[in-house]
Amino acid sequence: MTIGILQPGYLPWLGFFEQLYRSDLFVIYDDVTFDKGGWRNRNRIKTPGGWCWLTVPLEQENLTATLVKDVKINNRTDWKKKHLASIAQYYRKARFFTETIGIFEEAYGKHWEMLIDIDMFFIRRLMEFLEIDRPLVCSSSLAIEGDRNGRLISLCMHFGADRFYEGKAGAAYIEEERFRSHGIEVLFQEYVHPVYTQLYGEFVPYLSVADLTFNHGKESLPILLSQRR
Repeated sequence: MTIGILQPGYLPWLGFFEQLYRSDLFVIYDDVTFDKGGWRNRNRIKTPGGWCWLTVPLEQENLTATLVKDVKINNRTDWKKKHLASIAQYYRKARFFTETIGIFEEAYGKHWEMLIDIDMFFIRRLMEFLEIDRPLVCSSSLAIEGDRNGRLISLCMHFGADRFYEGKAGAAYIEEERFRSHGIEVLFQEYVHPVYTQLYGEFVPYLSVADLTFNHGKESLPILLSQRR
């Protein structure tokens, strides 16, 4: 059994969904400290002038000591209207705009207080669109503790997983021998980004998966999985 464990992201990139697809069960790591400047509340889309950020504004108090699941959105600006307008403007001429835009209209038509809620909404709805059927579990619901590696090991053991599919960045801190001593093999993601048809000229990688879905619709999953080292 392969388990993936990853923090949630806002409109995540292709590699997030590749990890999700390659896992038998996926844990959303939502009770770790929020990383300011990371991908929890922002991602990139393509425009005629290159890429641009879509960023969810946050309440700024004590973010360095706040867990991901407890981060609050700053709703004093109409950020949802701006995000939807940007997506509609820049992807209106995409081949699968009509099939995809409903996800975003639904999301931005709701009121969100907590960042985790809109992140999870998009993750689940994009999973449905991509036809990825995997169980999702939030780590905050499990009350499993431990140090950086020990907690991951305990999560694997809790679900009976013997393989842990980890992002490439994890190689900097994962103690593989410690995992092996518990009968768990660590597999590091080696994601090779596919090149696909985009709007606006030269290909730009590492955007939100939204860019792929607008341009390729239901063809997106095979493209997302097409390149693998």
